[in-house]
Amino acid sequence: MSRLNRRHFLQSSAVAGTSLILAGTRASGNVLGANDRVRIAVAGLNGRGKSHIGGWMGQKNVELAYLADPDQNVLARTMKNVEAKTRGKYNTAGIDDIRRALDDRNVDAISVATPNHWHSLITIWAAQAGKHVYVEKPMSHDVGEGRVAVAAQKKYGVVIQHGTQSRSSSSIAGLHEAIQAGKFGKLKISYGYCCKPRGSIGTKTPSTPPSNLDWNLWRGPAKIDQFHGNFSHYNWHWFWKTGNGDLNNQGTHQLDIARWALDTELTHPIRAMAIGGRFGWDDQGETPNTMFGLAEYPNGQYVFFNVRNVNYKGYQRQVENEYYFEDGGKIIRGQYYAKGSSQGERISVPAGKVTPGGNWGAFIAACRANDPSMANGNVHDAHYGCVLGHLMNNSYRLGEKVPFNAKAGRFGDNKDASEHFMKLHDIMSNGVGVPADGNEYVVGPWLTFDPKTETHTGAFASEANALLKDPNRDGFVVPTVDAV
Repeated sequence: MSRLNRRHFLQSSAVAGTSLILAGTRASGNVLGANDRVRIAVAGLNGRGKSHIGGWMGQKNVELAYLADPDQNVLARTMKNVEAKTRGKYNTAGIDDIRRALDDRNVDAISVATPNHWHSLITIWAAQAGKHVYVEKPMSHDVGEGRVAVAAQKKYGVVIQHGTQSRSSSSIAGLHEAIQAGKFGKLKISYGYCCKPRGSIGTKTPSTPPSNLDWNLWRGPAKIDQFHGNFSHYNWHWFWKTGNGDLNNQGTHQLDIARWALDTELTHPIRAMAIGGRFGWDDQGETPNTMFGLAEYPNGQYVFFNVRNVNYKGYQRQVENEYYFEDGGKIIRGQYYAKGSSQGERISVPAGKVTPGGNWGAFIAACRANDPSMANGNVHDAHYGCVLGHLMNNSYRLGEKVPFNAKAGRFGDNKDASEHFMKLHDIMSNGVGVPADGNEYVVGPWLTFDPKTETHTGAFASEANALLKDPNRDGFVVPTVDAV
């Protein structure tokens, strides 16, 4: 939406009286002022939005200019909490539509903590309005809109920082710099895990949206006709039109770390596939609760990924990363194991290069310097990491059902992939207790991908390219790269 269109929206909504403002007035000053004040608008006030608010309130000379949420109850509750904490230090306006903040020239940055399907569009709108952006993971809900976010950052020169907090870790940065320098030999496989227990979401029947929720604004760009109670306020993660499953939810952090360790010149993989399923829950969710994904890069390095959500007695929680090297060595939980050794050695490497201040402080520093390169987890890293997950997910979405057994994996002569899939299968069959009878894996095809054009080639190209960009609702259309 152009600035002209946003102004037209504001004028129209003001006349119609349909947009909610709860409290507050606009404070004066902006990031270019003598006192370096940074004024931020937070979009999305549940879940991660609470962390955003706390993070910005913990930074010196940073003001919460606007809090935006389409749920009036959430907005009112959050406004009350913030007002109690700020005690008149500055005024915060509560709004239902982030576009009001975008048209305020005194707002310096937008902090995006909405459901996934809104992340890129708000990022793009903010860049067009000249605002810096801190956007929650994943930055994109699909490959296509991520491309546009990258183009918007390039055109408007704003700071865009991804909500992958590990990018602010000098210890992880140092480890990856050591790996890339060859300290442990040539990296072969960078492996991420998102294994945290979750439960069934049941089934909610279609219904009228609650009166406190602006359903039009909540949906935004997502083409959804009917409301049901599993959309609001967390279980949207498990539906393809609004979320990306745990692979690109919590898993975005570990995916990003895994890709970060690869050779520095790499962008996207050249092929990817996934196998998994949604076992044991018999609910409304669409995304897999169990997945093994893998992607190959042009230099032969791989990223493996493991999602495992089904709880059981003896569940091993793993939200972590491992590194496997061509000579047989490996790094697991901060220790290096030489080939054939069961005795780990503590790793000691120098701290790596990051902008100091943690994820919140680094973003504020980048905004004050007006320097996108200072972002810990910039728009390019965000895009490359998110696309990695999207390609694995898209393979799964194009998969076919096969019997639930050890032969389900189709990895060709990749013995490493077979070995790690078998570890997952053993957990699901013997740990979780998924019976072979009546259960099936979804086995996705190998999807080949051109990193330069960011499109699929070869087998399944037509079907896979159709998943690169979701259709959008009128009034909330993600622009094309050329039109951004």
